[in-house]
Amino acid sequence: MTLIKSISGIRGTIGGTTNDNLTPIDAVKFAASYGTWLKDYAGKEKLTVVIGRDARLSGEMIQNLVVSTLVGLGIDVVDLGLSTTPTVEIAVPLEKADGGIILTASHNPKQWNALKLLNERGEFLDAKQGAIILELAEKEDFNFAEVDNLGEIIKNDSYIDIHIDEVLELPLVDKEVIKKAGFKVVVDGVNSTGGIAIPKLLEELGVEVIKLYCEPTGHFPHNPEPLKEHLGDICKMVVEEEADFGIVVDPDVDRLAFISNDGEMFGEEYTLVACADYVLGKTKGNTVSNLSSSRALRDITEKHGGTYEAAAVGEVNVVTKMKANNAIIGGEGNGGIIYPESHYGRDSLVGTALFLMLMAEKGGTVAELRASYPSYFMSKKKIQLTPELDVDALLEAMHNKYKNEQVSTIDGVKIDFAENWVHLRKSNTEPIIRIYTEAKSQQEADGLANRIIEEIKEVAGLE
Repeated sequence: MTLIKSISGIRGTIGGTTNDNLTPIDAVKFAASYGTWLKDYAGKEKLTVVIGRDARLSGEMIQNLVVSTLVGLGIDVVDLGLSTTPTVEIAVPLEKADGGIILTASHNPKQWNALKLLNERGEFLDAKQGAIILELAEKEDFNFAEVDNLGEIIKNDSYIDIHIDEVLELPLVDKEVIKKAGFKVVVDGVNSTGGIAIPKLLEELGVEVIKLYCEPTGHFPHNPEPLKEHLGDICKMVVEEEADFGIVVDPDVDRLAFISNDGEMFGEEYTLVACADYVLGKTKGNTVSNLSSSRALRDITEKHGGTYEAAAVGEVNVVTKMKANNAIIGGEGNGGIIYPESHYGRDSLVGTALFLMLMAEKGGTVAELRASYPSYFMSKKKIQLTPELDVDALLEAMHNKYKNEQVSTIDGVKIDFAENWVHLRKSNTEPIIRIYTEAKSQQEADGLANRIIEEIKEVAGLE
């Protein structure tokens, strides 16, 4: 199962057979489905789509296939070349385009790539729209343009700079305040486009930058998911360089993690907590994160007099809930910051600027800041899926087992105990069940996760 079709887009491994992997034929088919859907959705003759990609090795090949397919449908393409997910998201409305496609498999290893699909607002498509596109791909009923009506390609490589300008213009970002603080920061760009965008932003803000893996070669020097076990090099370098902190992003720059001045992880979950602390301290309002995110955001929101709500996992679900809850900041506990004042998408550039403002105004060290927040510890584990495993029946069994606890089933099964919680859900992007737990100590979080995994194995007969 290496071709995954979901509302998150079309994701698969490069090479192999069609319909099982993201082959050139699959890339063309899904680009044609999106273009066909967009023509009907926009209801007009001439359409424009913005396209950008991360630096992964297959990016140029997939981009050429996708761009040519859209041109073949008569759609004009604004080609941003090497870009970031949030940069493409802000480019769509600025270009007055009808949609956008980001070619990135986000945190997945180098053999993966994907098509992430956007609407005219630069936001991810909803489940209903995604389902129509999958249906069109299944039917392969495409009507391509005649030769006089082919689309055009407009190349524009200035959008990372435009994106940085947009961040600098945010009312809660003051370049002079950050510059005056005299920060020194190490950046791990995992040899993708974060290595272009984040150092550029920092330099604009007067921050001294030490680059680590910032060449956009697509050869990821470590597993690109910004988790503690993958980040030994930057943790060491922050201490050696006596830097104020470190910044880590994933290949498409929508996930943001910080390393404290002592070389320890600030905690991916606490990226959103810190940025929300800064924003809520300046503007009264509400927050939203997903069911798998830390309780710490709820605590900080209530401390500032706001209301916190949880959404199903997935950016589109968080954005929908944010709009309904009038949230002024939100996101996901994997380091995804969504700040509507900028745009409704996870954005590491915005998150970096807000964090710098918080640090500049509060003073002290990043380790001290982390110690000032409610202390929760998470365990993030997974079970590999096999074709014979009935995931729905398994989740239902776990729900029944804990029916006397506070249980949410809006996205998998989340069981809220008094002192901790566990969230079980099937991933949209990988063939796994994710098991997230949170407790007041790492030992307790790991222990809860291991206990639940054993219970799942027992239910599924995997012992």
